[in-house]
Amino acid sequence: MRPFLFLGVRPEDAPADDEYAAMLRSTGLTESTLRRVRLEAAPLPPVDLTAWSGIVLGGGPFCVSDPEHGKSAVQRRVEADLARLLDAVVPADTPFFGACYGIGTLGRHQGGLVDRTYPEPVGAVTVRLTEAGRADPVLGAAPPAFEAFVGHKEGLTVPPPHAEVLASSDGAPVQAFRVGRNVYATQFHPELDVAGLTTRVEAYRFDGYFPPEEADAVLAAARASAVRVSGVLAAFVRRYAGPGLHPGADAPERDAHPWSEIGSAQG
Repeated sequence: MRPFLFLGVRPEDAPADDEYAAMLRSTGLTESTLRRVRLEAAPLPPVDLTAWSGIVLGGGPFCVSDPEHGKSAVQRRVEADLARLLDAVVPADTPFFGACYGIGTLGRHQGGLVDRTYPEPVGAVTVRLTEAGRADPVLGAAPPAFEAFVGHKEGLTVPPPHAEVLASSDGAPVQAFRVGRNVYATQFHPELDVAGLTTRVEAYRFDGYFPPEEADAVLAAARASAVRVSGVLAAFVRRYAGPGLHPGADAPERDAHPWSEIGSAQG
């Protein structure tokens, strides 16, 4: 009965906590079955991949395509921690799901081109599954075309040569891809609803995603959209939850896990 690991990178408490709450809702897991570690707060300890049913990486304000001289020490350390993690995750084909920031992180790690060619403004887009996406056990849980929230300055212009592209949109040719059988990334936010987007718009109003004076218009358009949580993350959990662990089930006690102190302090 192994829990899932959620890795957050948001430095701001309000959107960080709101994202974790959204991940809990969209996966159907509890705090004991989706353990949180905030990577921006402290270095990532060694990860025993066999201790987890899967790993989920959230979004955040970092861009892997930022000029190196402009990256903060925290951003550089987070990127190095994630690169080391993926060095182990990908060869082992460990279940992994990266949302938004995750597509840049995994895409660059696997040899794709991540740059500023395909940004998308904050708001709803139509995501369309490819033939491979419709057949995929995780992305295929969503309808062939569905609305989802995005908001990113960079995107995957060229996917890794060995990746399977699972979804696209008019503004971004790669909205989701898979490496191996079990390693996923999406450009869109599968966990995000209007309430969560509102929290993020307020937190990042002055971060260059949109002119600050347009925040009310961005939120009005979001409220008028047809976005519903797609079920993709719940499908990821159903696919990889081991025996005795399912959405809503209790995991072993926190003190039975070597990361119990990190989980209780940061989650």
